[in-house]
Amino acid sequence: MAEDPIDLIRLEGDGNSVILRITGKEERKPPTEANALVGEFVVDTAFVRGTLKTWLFPEDLRQWQQALDLLDAGQDIAWREGKRAPWLFIELDEDDDRCQVTIKDYSMSLTTVTVTVPLADAWFDDAYRRLDLVWETWPMIED
Repeated sequence: MAEDPIDLIRLEGDGNSVILRITGKEERKPPTEANALVGEFVVDTAFVRGTLKTWLFPEDLRQWQQALDLLDAGQDIAWREGKRAPWLFIELDEDDDRCQVTIKDYSMSLTTVTVTVPLADAWFDDAYRRLDLVWETWPMIED
């Protein structure tokens, strides 16, 4: 039975949203390839709408945990930078409860998009809960 999609990342408000939706697990052929989660970035604004497929590995989820910790401490983050996957940057606005979310896709569409969304303190509890839910729903075993 297929699991329902889970939004690992959900940044939205003021008519803009950036979501990373996990849609399932892709079984790969061991021992050379690790299992991966399949997902898509969904960007929706009054000006730009689009989706971009991506795959996530256990290391990506661990690095997202670290990125959340840095964001929660008030630092900007770069997640998956330098990988053959879409990169995510979140820059905090010190004067406002907003952030600039940038997705860069250097490997497929060669497109970069930046969206401004609110980022309230309550968002962090929800973000950690979403990450835990992804781990619980799709356990990924590594050697």
